[in-house]
Amino acid sequence: MSEFTVDIERQLNRLGRDLQQFVERIMPIVDENQDFTPACDVVEDDEFFLIYIDLPGMTKEEIGIALKDNVLTVKGERDTELAEGKRFSRRERRHGAFSRSFALPEDVNTAEVKAKFSDGVLEITMPKSDVLKNATSIPID
Repeated sequence: MSEFTVDIERQLNRLGRDLQQFVERIMPIVDENQDFTPACDVVEDDEFFLIYIDLPGMTKEEIGIALKDNVLTVKGERDTELAEGKRFSRRERRHGAFSRSFALPEDVNTAEVKAKFSDGVLEITMPKSDVLKNATSIPID
């Protein structure tokens, strides 16, 4: 490559960085009004219903699970606090309070619902049963 071609590439790269910085100053990437709605999967087999909820960066103490009138509700709040003197120049990870509710099928034995939290994923196991018993809260293992 000639020296002229290398110089043009440097100038174009610099122009691209300058344009990106200009756009970010005019329209910041940080969105303070964003909602945090964790992704979930609901899985069924012959014996169980399973709910998997992605909650990266949270601890099980920050999550609450309740049952009322055959509705399972998972609540919590995820916030990212910065040390003094730091600020976000880009913020894409969602944060804030969340609540997800799931209407349970008639054949779920709510007294035997179990929850475990591992590697940022909450797994709720709900056994199917003909003998139904009620529960109001679910501890997380």
